[in-house]
Amino acid sequence: MTRQLHLNLFIQSRGHHEASWRHPESSALALTDIEYFRDLARRAEAGLFDSIFLADTLALMDTVAHAASTWLEPITTLAAIAGSTSRIGLIATASTTYSEPFNLARQFGSLDHISGGRVGWNIVTSWLAAAARNYGGESLVSHDERYERGEEFVQVVKALWDSWADDAVLDDRPSGHYARAERIQPIDHAGKYYRVSGPLNMPRGPQGRPVFVQAGSSDTGRRFAARHAEAVFTAQMEKKTAQDFYADLKGLAIAEGRRPEHVLILPGLSPVIASTEAEAQRLARELAELTDPEVGRKRLSGRFGGHDFSHLPLDRPLTPEDFPDPGSVQAARSRTEVIVGLVRRENYTLRQLLAYLAGARGHFTTAGTPEQIADLIEDWFNDGAADGFNLMPPLLPSMLDVFIAEVVPLLQKRGLFRSAYEGKTLRDHFQLPRPTVPI
Repeated sequence: MTRQLHLNLFIQSRGHHEASWRHPESSALALTDIEYFRDLARRAEAGLFDSIFLADTLALMDTVAHAASTWLEPITTLAAIAGSTSRIGLIATASTTYSEPFNLARQFGSLDHISGGRVGWNIVTSWLAAAARNYGGESLVSHDERYERGEEFVQVVKALWDSWADDAVLDDRPSGHYARAERIQPIDHAGKYYRVSGPLNMPRGPQGRPVFVQAGSSDTGRRFAARHAEAVFTAQMEKKTAQDFYADLKGLAIAEGRRPEHVLILPGLSPVIASTEAEAQRLARELAELTDPEVGRKRLSGRFGGHDFSHLPLDRPLTPEDFPDPGSVQAARSRTEVIVGLVRRENYTLRQLLAYLAGARGHFTTAGTPEQIADLIEDWFNDGAADGFNLMPPLLPSMLDVFIAEVVPLLQKRGLFRSAYEGKTLRDHFQLPRPTVPI
């Protein structure tokens, strides 16, 4: 099968730049208006994207006074979007730390039926201290324990989705037989964290299982992805580190007995696009001027598990010693490693670091013409850095529209991207096999 480029639209706020909500080119719709999300999904579907993706946060951010960081619960939102679209994949984040396997299996199983097989689950092990307090805990679950719990959680959910054979439902009205009971099996799971009898109380979905997506890039996160993930969202600030990550994760997948093409790696890309490079750079500066450094300082603190950065002056060059050791951080460890690496490499001041992170929180940001963006995508795709991209437009919907109108046709002319959907499910779009049932 010919390798093809994959594009996912990551929908967050009014764009991925921290100041997008203030910019006149961003949507005027409220972030609680479902039509905002439906409209973006329809635009991405018209652009033939593989999927859209909704992140989640299980607590109100302490930057809410000056940053639009609230959004609808993603699983519910995707159910509303499913009826407004027909082909595009629908990926939602859900936590293994603060969910129950049976509930999650029912929710995503229902979504897979509702959407006709277009659903993916972004598996996260939640790290916010504020989230822990919202779910009865006074402190964070440790990084290692989160992944240990996540391993068992995924094992249970897989078993629940596989507890019905594909031919279990007869729905034979004349005979009075609805299902073959012998083709529906309990899972009888009794582990360290969960006890679940099963089976699931609904038939298997169109995809067998929703597509598994994961975004952790720490050593533990990579090994988790190598065992389970079928698509991996990753933050890479330069091509070389993206190539290293790509080669490492594909190798880990092979060591787990998996085919490397069944683990798609999609780095985040947040491009400011304009007809000239000078105009793109001007727009990038315009967004930067709308940012609030103190919002950035609070978000940086959250990334490092609540570490206090208030004593750091904005305009002194930073050193790695200004940050906690990423290995000691129990929050999003992979992202802290990216940030400390950036400081070590670029010798940024705190103001410069916060301005950079405001663009897309540590993902790859750039500004240029449609041709330059298409060249970058082609280069990474053909040179072992990516199987596609998690597109993070800095402004929504304007930068998405420009990407679809100007960049997608260039990718199609180069034979990199589809000119029509060839399948109906997210597994079809990602060129992934349908899991078989062991019963």
